[in-house]
Amino acid sequence: MKIIAYTYSDPLLESPPDPTIWGWEIDSIYQDFGKRTQLQQLIKDCQTEGAYLLIRRIEELGDSVQEVSDRITQLQALDIKIITTEQTNTSDIQANLIQLLQVMQREQRSRRIRQGHARNRISAQPPPGKAPYGYRRGKDKYALDRSASPVVKDFFEHFLLYGSLRGAVRHLAQKYNKKISVTTGRRWLTNPVYRGDTAYQNGDVVANTHVPIISREEAAQVDRLLRRNRRLPPRTASAPRSLAGLVVCQECQSPMTVVRVTTHQKKSEYLYLRPTLCPKRPKCGAIAYAQVLENTINSICQDLPRAVAGMNFPQLDAVKESLNSAITSKQEILAQLPNLTTTGILDLETAQLRGYKLRTEISELQAQLSTLPPVNLRSVAQAVSIAQFWLDLSEAERRFYFREFIQQIQLIREDEKWHLQVIFVF
Repeated sequence: MKIIAYTYSDPLLESPPDPTIWGWEIDSIYQDFGKRTQLQQLIKDCQTEGAYLLIRRIEELGDSVQEVSDRITQLQALDIKIITTEQTNTSDIQANLIQLLQVMQREQRSRRIRQGHARNRISAQPPPGKAPYGYRRGKDKYALDRSASPVVKDFFEHFLLYGSLRGAVRHLAQKYNKKISVTTGRRWLTNPVYRGDTAYQNGDVVANTHVPIISREEAAQVDRLLRRNRRLPPRTASAPRSLAGLVVCQECQSPMTVVRVTTHQKKSEYLYLRPTLCPKRPKCGAIAYAQVLENTINSICQDLPRAVAGMNFPQLDAVKESLNSAITSKQEILAQLPNLTTTGILDLETAQLRGYKLRTEISELQAQLSTLPPVNLRSVAQAVSIAQFWLDLSEAERRFYFREFIQQIQLIREDEKWHLQVIFVF
């Protein structure tokens, strides 16, 4: 007898499987996606000759226990022997039928729940559960909570201003008496909901589903700051001194920490940079913080414009233009779906699936766009290459800008003298 294979895929829950999954020499493969038209064709093709039928699971033959039972009876009447590949040995399907139908009945409730969640996901409705802080659940989307959303907005603005997660968390506690952990704060910064998108358990993100708390430009800057802070030693992102976590002694390859020395009765204060893990004997000496800061500013003013000038901006602009063009193209297709549904070219279910796929693709493109450096980097470099700009900043503001441009500052010792080598992030 010939060997045939049949698969059914629910478009709400899964994609069609690879036709090569069987590992057998198959005479014919029938695949259904949403409706079981190919199953009916299979039955017609086997009216005159029996066959071995390979299926993954017995429930692929129907949507209910009764329907599956009827299909099995119909296939067996045509001398079609059913073999399941993902369930218990069913060489004798009749002997195991009751057990298989019982398993299927138990799984149907879970499947109906997942189908309901999938329908909500395709129509861009929020996932089940409590709305994130700053929002409330509306009829079919998240709506701003007027009392809580300003707190979240202020949290993001403080982080964007100073680049410190712990500082933003302390700011909420001091100003609003809203106490959250650093872990919760980090989740806020990366949560797509605050950017106007909805994220689902399967990892998909649908863009532009509700009113955002932060703009796309602010979200891109948040992502850049988080990536930047990951390169720094723990807690230095919120350190009070701008050079904390940036300076490394090239002689011993030890990070340098800021130490504070005071005179008797704390009338005077002196700051130094000292290696923390120096293996040498005697250890590398400390350097006055003010001198390193002055040399760092001078190095930035001299070297930053040259470093930015060496970047390939035309290529960067081409990449951004390509991503923006792809986003615009998909948005135009998305806008055409209602008309295609009205004219009958697409049915409602197909249009919803296509719209869902387009929105997730737009989210992926926007995520790629957010990883690129800002277009105005050259003009910014010119503005910050003035020494007075840095001198007029507070230590917290200077810390923010240093980390925006500097990856590491290497302190190079030469006998009794030393100089700096500033390594930029680009």
